[in-house]
Parts: sequence; C-alpha cells; structure tokens
Amino acid sequence: MTAPTAPKSARRKSRELAFQGIYEWLLAGSDAGAIEAFLHERYPTIKLDDAHFQSLLHGALAEAGPLDALIQPHIDRQTSELSPVEHALLLMGTFELQHHLDVPYRVVINEAVELGKVYGGTDGYKYVNGVLDRIAAQLRQIEVESANQSHPQGQSGSSNLSPPPSPFAHVPVRHKAKAAPRRPAARPAGQRPPRKD
Repeated sequence: MTAPTAPKSARRKSRELAFQGIYEWLLAGSDAGAIEAFLHERYPTIKLDDAHFQSLLHGALAEAGPLDALIQPHIDRQTSELSPVEHALLLMGTFELQHHLDVPYRVVINEAVELGKVYGGTDGYKYVNGVLDRIAAQLRQIEVESANQSHPQGQSGSSNLSPPPSPFAHVPVRHKAKAAPRRPAARPAGQRPPRKD
C-alpha cells in the first residue's frame, strides 16, 4: 500500500499555475490577462496564493527581456533556444529570486526543480537547478554565502563553482513572444475541400 501524497500548498499551486501561464505565453504569445482568465476558468476551485500567482505570472511576463538578460550569462545557448518548459521555469525562478526576497533561495530553486521533474524532459530539471543556483549566487550573494558557511557541503553544490564562460554572455537579448498561429478561413457550408491528386 502506497502512502498518500501530501496535499500541495497554496504557494506551490500558485507557482504551478504561474509556470503554466508563462509556458503558454512563450508558445503562443497570448495576452497576460487572457492567460490568467483562462487559467482561472480551467481551475476554478484551486486554492492558491493568488497574490503570489499574480506577482509571478505578470511580473515574469512584464520583465521577460531583463530576466533573459540575467539568465543569458549562465546558459550554454541563447534563451530562445531553450525548451519552453526550461525557459518558463528559469523566467519564473529568476523573477522570484530577484523580487521575493522573503522566500529562501533554496525554496525557489527546489520548487522550480520539482516542476521541472513533472513537466520537463528527462534531465531538464538538472539544467534548471544548475542555472538557478548560479543566478542565486549572483542575486542573493550574501544569503548563498551565509548558507554555504553554515553548511559547507550544502544541497546546492554548483553555487561554489564558477560557471564556465558562456559564448552567449554578451549577446544582446531581444525577447518577443511568438505570435499566435493563424487558423485557416472557414469554408462556406456545403463546399468541398480541394482535391489532392
């Protein structure tokens, strides 16, 4: 018999929903308000930390360009070449590291990693972990150093290492969401599609 899984916290649900919204925005370029309305419609009974959800979703979308500029020196390719799952997690995690100083950096990284395990590819969560670890060392230097001093063999092992120089570290970042795909025009009733011979 398997043990019952613990219920997700309201804050974890808010991160999961914000991540889904950022992912949708990266894929389709939808308006932030429309994404939020869709998520609330799709999950009407979900109990989440709404203020945290609003901050992560709208903040990450509004600051996507500057956030990508923070991410860029710590990755081995351009941000536009990241998988949408990894990119969404890095945008959200970087925003939370920068703007939610009340949340310990290890919690921010762990939450992004857990979402990466659920939604990402086989080892995508490891990539997210390493990148956010280096970004935390930059954005939360005092907190990271303090944690490393109190736990010399800390959980976040890569923060003690200097990241290798990225070939894209000085590439200017331009962020433009993808346009929504156009749907083919509707055919008048009774008209047959053209034959393919």
